[in-house]
Amino acid sequence: MYPLLGLSVATLACGLDRALFWYRLSRREKRVAQDILEAAQYDLNQAAAIAERSNDQPIARFLLAPLKLRYPTPETFRLALEAAGDKEFVKMHKGNKLLESTVGLAPLLGLLGTVTGLIKTFANLNVGGGGSTAGATKAAAGIGEALIATAAGMLIAILALAIFRVLVSLQAQQVEYFSEVGSDLELTYRQLWHESTQNSNSQPRHSPDSLPEGNVPAERY
Repeated sequence: MYPLLGLSVATLACGLDRALFWYRLSRREKRVAQDILEAAQYDLNQAAAIAERSNDQPIARFLLAPLKLRYPTPETFRLALEAAGDKEFVKMHKGNKLLESTVGLAPLLGLLGTVTGLIKTFANLNVGGGGSTAGATKAAAGIGEALIATAAGMLIAILALAIFRVLVSLQAQQVEYFSEVGSDLELTYRQLWHESTQNSNSQPRHSPDSLPEGNVPAERY
């Protein structure tokens, strides 16, 4: 029961830690991503500054990675997005290994406790020795106590599995959202900043004269 108690404490602590992480993420994530994408249409430096100020958000760190590069090609821009995304996904998967281990270990530990308890109970039985009713009652109580370990192991495994499935669902949603936002930023960079400078016969969508004061012209990128 002591290992089961340790697993239950670790599972609850992991669940609370991940709940706090996802609560903080969900509060500001979409607003931060929208601000960065809107700023990127007019000034990449401003978009990078917004991402830098919100670096406590995974989406901000993800979008900042390509924005802080100097003169990146579209391929380099995408590579920076992918590398930053992989790094953030590793952080989002924190706790998964612990929960997976708990789901597998808790029932086995519970079963082990039950088996050892039954062995001890039957070893103390006076089979064929004319045992009294009190002895039989004591043996039944010992068997019931031994089964508690199995019940505890199953409850802990069910709790860990429920938390794990919720986290996997949230992580899958984040992968899709990161892919969507990253594609929007990459498309903005290709259309407004990179392709306009590569094609000398076409006028940039946002020429330096039309940008607000303080914005950086497309040629810098």
